Amino acid sequence: MKTAGRLPVIAAIFGNAIVGLAKFFGFLTTGSGAMFSESIHSLADTANQALLLIGVERSHKKPNYEHPYGHGRERYIWALISACGIFFLGCGVTVYHGIITLVEKHEFVFSYWAVSVLILSFIIEGFTLWLAYHELKTRYPKAKWRTINREADPTTLAVVYEDGLAVLGVLIALSSIGLAKYTGHAYWDAIGSIIIGALLGLVAIVLINKNRHFLITKSIPHAMADEVKEILLADPAIEKIYDFKSAIFDADKYLVKCDVEFNASALMKELNKYHFLATEYEEVQGDQEEFNKFCVEYLDRVPRLVGSKIDDIEKKIKERFPQIVFIDIEIN
Repeated sequence: MKTAGRLPVIAAIFGNAIVGLAKFFGFLTTGSGAMFSESIHSLADTANQALLLIGVERSHKKPNYEHPYGHGRERYIWALISACGIFFLGCGVTVYHGIITLVEKHEFVFSYWAVSVLILSFIIEGFTLWLAYHELKTRYPKAKWRTINREADPTTLAVVYEDGLAVLGVLIALSSIGLAKYTGHAYWDAIGSIIIGALLGLVAIVLINKNRHFLITKSIPHAMADEVKEILLADPAIEKIYDFKSAIFDADKYLVKCDVEFNASALMKELNKYHFLATEYEEVQGDQEEFNKFCVEYLDRVPRLVGSKIDDIEKKIKERFPQIVFIDIEIN
């Protein structure tokens, strides 16, 4: 199965690294607070997305004795660290610098180089934004954005949010630089810096909350859970379902666990499919020893039949939903 989130994250790392260096050079030539905010924004995004990539890679380590369900949640741990980095580094430093620029009234120097860098940034970050959004739409082709936002891999979502904000940040920086040039008031530049930082803080809070949900064991989507129950109850051998639970371990690794009550009549039909019981009835009549042997064989055959039924049901579930890799069906 394709590793969710890897390609958008790698593209975002390279894109933001190039853009961040160009923006920082633009800041050095202009002294623009908005340009400084954008350079910090891109460099912070580069570092944060490097953390996301670490999480993606570590989440695919194979299960072992200490971690029987794998390491999928490492993805969410590193994504949470990344989101905290956005908040403290991206938001904190940017807002602080904007306020200092506003209070101390630093001199602003307009430069077409800075404008060119921002336009280049818009193109590069727009491409990485499209790449991440395209992966989400590929995985959820018919889903509305609200559903995607609730269920999608937070690593890819982080790239969408960060690069979406980066594109918006470029527009804000261009606007603030333009207003500072044409009005002659440098405070527009500082205001742009503060707005960009505030938006970074908002995105960071959204991502922190999303990863928190996954780390405290989020269940699979309700529609998927309902369909799994339908598959279970569609088999005549299943009478009822009790204690249905599910969990998301990784972007493509889900767990389903439930207790079921088997239908005795359906099992009897399965046992007597080839008239075994009728034949054995004839053999054991009036023979206590043969009857005892029959009971032993019967008690041995029923668990195997139940196990075979459970295996067939699990196969059907995995064929319908390949991401459900852990299935635990127990007899109530």
